[in-house]
Amino acid sequence: MKYLLYPIATEKALNMIERDNIILYIVDRRADKKSIKKEFEEVFSVKVRSINTALTMRNLKKAYIRIDPKFRASDVARKLKLV
Repeated sequence: MKYLLYPIATEKALNMIERDNIILYIVDRRADKKSIKKEFEEVFSVKVRSINTALTMRNLKKAYIRIDPKFRASDVARKLKLV
C-alpha cells in the first residue's frame, strides 16, 4: 500500500464504523483524495462514496472514508481485524 498507512481503532472510530459506515485511516501526507479512493477500492474491493481529510496536531493526515451503502464498513473492519 502506497498511501494507506494504518487504520484508527479508537472508540470514536469504531462508533463511526457502525453508525456512519465510515473507516478512519492515517494516510501519506502527499496523498490526494483521488489516489486514496483508488487505492482503498482496489485493496478492499468496495465502492467509496466520499473522502474527507484533515491534518492532526501531530502533523499526520487522517482520511474519513465513507463506504457506499451497498457495502458495509464493518466487513472492511473485520478484514483489518479492528472488530
